Amino acid sequence: MADPTPAPAGNRLLVLLRHAKAVPPESMADLERPLAPRGRADAAEAGKWLAEQGIAADLVLCSPAERTRETWQYAANAGASAGDVWFDRRIYNAYPESLLEVLRDVPAEARTVIVVGHAPGIPWLADELAAPAETEARTALTQKYPTTGLAVLQHNSAWPDLTADDATLLHYVIPRA
Repeated sequence: MADPTPAPAGNRLLVLLRHAKAVPPESMADLERPLAPRGRADAAEAGKWLAEQGIAADLVLCSPAERTRETWQYAANAGASAGDVWFDRRIYNAYPESLLEVLRDVPAEARTVIVVGHAPGIPWLADELAAPAETEARTALTQKYPTTGLAVLQHNSAWPDLTADDATLLHYVIPRA
């Protein structure tokens, strides 16, 4: 178990979690697709990882798609915690600009926010927000952001002021069961 790494006072954390593996898209309407068995296990691993890092959300912003809702449910059942969870239709298949609009509505008192969403918006937003740096995590983030990919970004901006290259990438992991 890793030592908890809480954000220093005055800083904010943004966790960008791509939903876990879902059943194939041709099996039903996209919004209704649940997690596949592997996805349920991987989402639980993401929850364990967040708990091990001591990352507790003040707010989770989640797409209303079944697979994102289940990703958060399995993560929470495995130890991830949140003060509140909001389901926001704007997150469903959103691009980075739309995701930033959602983040601009986050209450100022929220210090740690988790967004559970979809590709390509979640990976692109992580890449856009992370300040350029030559780190292994930054390189990995730009090469692949598969299901259950999770980026933890630290920033000092108020939520409405968050812009490109405004955050430091603390972690990029792909939890797998």
